[in-house]
Amino acid sequence: MSDANPNLLSRRQILRQVVGASLCLPLAELLAPLYSQAQSSARVGSASGAPALSEEDDRFLNELESASFLFFWEQASPKTGMVKDRCNVHKDNPNVASSIAATGFGLTALCIADQRGFISTSAALERLFATLRFLWKKLPNHRGFFYHFANPETGERMFDSEVSSVDTAILLCGVLTCRQHFRHRGVAELADLIFNRVDWTWLSEDTSLLNHGWTPEVGFLSSRWDYYSELMMMYLLGMGSSAHPLKQETWNAWKRLTFEYDGLRYIGSFAPLFVHQYSQAWFDFRGKRDKFADYFQNSATATEVHRRFCLELGKQFPDYSEDLWGITASDSEHDGYVAWGGPPATGPIDGTVVPSAAGGSLPFLPDATMHVLKTIRSRYPLAWNKYGFVNAFNPLRNWYDSDVIGIDTGIVLLMAENLRTGFVWDTFMKTPEARRGMDRAGFHKY
Repeated sequence: MSDANPNLLSRRQILRQVVGASLCLPLAELLAPLYSQAQSSARVGSASGAPALSEEDDRFLNELESASFLFFWEQASPKTGMVKDRCNVHKDNPNVASSIAATGFGLTALCIADQRGFISTSAALERLFATLRFLWKKLPNHRGFFYHFANPETGERMFDSEVSSVDTAILLCGVLTCRQHFRHRGVAELADLIFNRVDWTWLSEDTSLLNHGWTPEVGFLSSRWDYYSELMMMYLLGMGSSAHPLKQETWNAWKRLTFEYDGLRYIGSFAPLFVHQYSQAWFDFRGKRDKFADYFQNSATATEVHRRFCLELGKQFPDYSEDLWGITASDSEHDGYVAWGGPPATGPIDGTVVPSAAGGSLPFLPDATMHVLKTIRSRYPLAWNKYGFVNAFNPLRNWYDSDVIGIDTGIVLLMAENLRTGFVWDTFMKTPEARRGMDRAGFHKY
């Protein structure tokens, strides 16, 4: 994740060390619609559209989006469009790798910036064409899938990283969003070439469960995407491909474990809160369900559960309260990059607050998450910089991260816009790949 080796583990690699470490409730035969569960008194995201925001809230979110976009504009190479995985806001570090996931968020950020007027359409298209041409002609790939980390100027693979299935999926979500938003023939041609080159059948040739990745040194990695997580976007994109489509049964292959906390039941994993956020930055699950669940309401429930979990932790760490909560994979003061969160409690939780926990869940629990973000902005000035929120901070120890991480800044930016207007959802869901994937997975409105 940076030039320091201890932080290079991706969140997928960290999660592989903790998944399966505990027992969980058995999978229900067919989950009852999660929207019927008891929710907290806090307003939960609506399936019918964006909730009404006050002028003050809208101004705050606009400031947050503008600052967050600046990261993707300044920390991407103008020549290649590749976005750095992270940056130190206090000093320049030219050795930081780019990340294909951060680049996927950055492509979507261009659409938001164009829509919001943060930059001109001509400037957005110039950066977009640089990115798409580099992805198609220069950036090394294997069967259309890209290496997780690359030199932002040359595209050379860095840190012996894997060809990453899910990070490629995040990148493709950005590519498709740009194709739909800009409606430019040249953009469409390049986007189609990049997307249709991805050979999903290679990734699933011997199993319905997709692999985490591949390296030229060892071949396929040992881990597969077999439990609920951010995997939904990857399976749906693969099923939506017209060139190399996944079989329909792959959607049913991965496990949906049910958890219960404080009387609320939801599908989850032994993983941080981001697993409930990432796919839903682009795929709009509001008012839809497959034969298993309503995943939008499932994420709303999981966010409310996490809020209550943090309030319970407030007995041990008094900074956690109704005003300040949220833990997801992030930097830490002493332990590098940590995949912490819960419930059940995962990682060496020490009172650290991660703004993207609340920020990435804005559409799911608008009132409660907005309150947290506004608290951070007003009470903890050192947690804010020109790119928005720092990655993490610990008010109990007076520790503030010096870094901003692209994927965490990206999820806040996209979800803030989805809360305000649903723009990313509305744009992405117009793509035939998204619609085809959802249809083949059996989603229907209700």
